[in-house]
Amino acid sequence: MSKYFWLLLIGVIIVSGVLLTKQKSTLTSITTSGKVKDFSMIAKQWQFDPSIINVKQGDKIRLKIKSIDVTHGFSLLDFNVNENLEPGKEIIVEFIADKKGEFTFFCSVICGTGHSGMKGKLVVE
Repeated sequence: MSKYFWLLLIGVIIVSGVLLTKQKSTLTSITTSGKVKDFSMIAKQWQFDPSIINVKQGDKIRLKIKSIDVTHGFSLLDFNVNENLEPGKEIIVEFIADKKGEFTFFCSVICGTGHSGMKGKLVVE
């Protein structure tokens, strides 16, 4: 094999290593507080209880959500959360509150006449 092949191969390996290093640093740049905030939530026609959740930026959020009447949904799009809630079954949703602001969560399954008003708010300080 020619020396050009080996030079090309070494160049590809070096560039790949640089790209992987940059990719890893991007993935680990989220700062977390290390605190886990647990919340129990009930979904029922046509509300979430609690409807407002307050946390700090960097907290790991663990929501234990249970529908007590019909099938509902829980959608918090800003944190890539979208779950179906079957009656009587508890689901656990976990995510890092990595951005500040007020974020709306809502029922993503048509559950009756009050469906469009079934909303809540996540407040991240």
